[in-house]
Amino acid sequence: MIDRPSLKTRSLAATAAALGLLCLGLAGPAFTEEAQQQPVAAEGEGAAQPAAEASAEGGGIKAYPKPRQLGELTSEEEIKRFCTNIADAAKDRRYLLQKQELEKLQGDINARIAILEKRKAEYEDWLKRRNDFLAQTEANLIGVYKTMKADAAAPQLQELRPEIAASIIMKLPARQSGLILSEMDPRKAAMVAAVMTSAADPNTSKDPS
Repeated sequence: MIDRPSLKTRSLAATAAALGLLCLGLAGPAFTEEAQQQPVAAEGEGAAQPAAEASAEGGGIKAYPKPRQLGELTSEEEIKRFCTNIADAAKDRRYLLQKQELEKLQGDINARIAILEKRKAEYEDWLKRRNDFLAQTEANLIGVYKTMKADAAAPQLQELRPEIAASIIMKLPARQSGLILSEMDPRKAAMVAAVMTSAADPNTSKDPS
């Protein structure tokens, strides 16, 4: 025969059950409230960060910039490295172009100098032949007037320019020169004599004109 629980035992069991239900009821709302407060706290921390940064800026506290991303840093470093690498090559290329340009200019100058030297030689040769011809012509002309009489030479010389007539008469013998001047027109003779005097004066130009 099974003994029935006593009244006291049933009363203790009922009391324990009531206390368990009471604990569950109190724990449920507390757990729910804690779960609801956690996102709020997280949001509060997120909102507090800009506020802290703003207060730091307002209070004179130095705010460090946000670190650059690794991709941005790498790209900037690559650009600097690329510019550094091509700087020397660009400088060498520029110097090479300048050298080529100077060599080209030097070649043009040398070619022009060669042309000028050739023309100078041609002119000097022509001038020498001309002077030789004039000297020979003058010598022949002086020889002709030396053999002429004064009355025959005077009319021809007075028709020439005074400078030319003076240069011829000065190369003739003194006696013959005087006779020719005496046979010339007095006005022309005076002009020729003036040229001869100026040519003999060391203080005047050697050019009779």
